[in-house]
Amino acid sequence: MSFQELKQRHRQERDAQHSNLRLRVHRALSWLDRAEQADDLDGRFIFLWIAFNAAYATEIDDHLRLSEQETFKAFLQKLCTLDKAKRIDALVWQEFSGSIRVLLDNPYVFQSFWEHQSGKIDEATWKNRFASGKRAAQQALASGNTPALLGVLFNRLYTLRNQLIHGGATWNGSVNRDQLRDCTSLLSKLVPLIIELMMDSADTLWGDACYPVVK
Repeated sequence: MSFQELKQRHRQERDAQHSNLRLRVHRALSWLDRAEQADDLDGRFIFLWIAFNAAYATEIDDHLRLSEQETFKAFLQKLCTLDKAKRIDALVWQEFSGSIRVLLDNPYVFQSFWEHQSGKIDEATWKNRFASGKRAAQQALASGNTPALLGVLFNRLYTLRNQLIHGGATWNGSVNRDQLRDCTSLLSKLVPLIIELMMDSADTLWGDACYPVVK
């Protein structure tokens, strides 16, 4: 569904939604709208990631705090379980299977590669980790395990997200165009689907949203 279709649906259903879901969807849609207005890849990817973040991020006690990656992996697993029509599967295995394979072969969106570049780990370590990640992805591909594949894939997207958000890349630079194009294309289809699936599952517990509205 397009942003406009999702927004119209949300207007019709929001009064019956739990306040946590209503706030998550409202925020995610606002950033999806902004992403669709962006005329550059860098901005579009960043706004799409914020929309994704608005959908999944949860307030939890500090002593139980999961890493951000663990949190969004659990969220993606939950969505795949709720997706009875297998729309995420269709997106991953049919529309984006080729670009996903290319992305998984790209060391520039693999965090351990950059840890080696900064001297934190040796070459053998990052290459072993890269090979292990590819094996995990290949096993997921071979078995049709969408949550597992998304877990590996979003590790790569998270590295690209960090490069941009922490100023580790040049706006409109030439060195990261391929991975940025592929990641942005994937998120542009996946984020609207995530929002749609959340509204389809209004009775599901989504947890308290971060930074609740205080009046």
